Amino acid sequence: MYATIGSFLEDWKAESASTLRVLKIMTDASLAQKVSPEGRTLGVLAWHVVITIGEMGGKAGLPISGPPEDSQAPAKSAEIVSAYEASSHSLSEQVRKLWNDRMLMDELSIYGSMWRRVSVLDSIVKHQIHHRGQMTVLLRQAGLPVPGIYGPAREEWARMGMPPMA
Repeated sequence: MYATIGSFLEDWKAESASTLRVLKIMTDASLAQKVSPEGRTLGVLAWHVVITIGEMGGKAGLPISGPPEDSQAPAKSAEIVSAYEASSHSLSEQVRKLWNDRMLMDELSIYGSMWRRVSVLDSIVKHQIHHRGQMTVLLRQAGLPVPGIYGPAREEWARMGMPPMA
């Protein structure tokens, strides 16, 4: 959880940069990649990450600039990346502009229950981390390189002249 708006903004900057690195690896062809026939595609999963920023932020009273929560995933990876960049930036700007540290423990009615503002911010971050992990699996299955997020990925170990971790 965050004690200050500044600590959220610092964390969001790092986490959204990591998510953006994952999204930028996607190709238009990779958007159809699935783990299983009944699973979400990489494109649908990536779009879900994008639209949830505006959905959750909006339910918390933040007017996030981004696609509506009922919109369909684009067929072009560049459109997903662009929408993520806009939504991510908008979240930072709206939190910075409309909320302050004293408001973090205020409760809001969201999804039929009471949430503290700080819990909304924490959930947005954790939601994207959760789905970013799923996207890295789909990228790997699509034959694309995976960026290291909290440590080097296999390709990065090789570039450092080291054997990948087993």
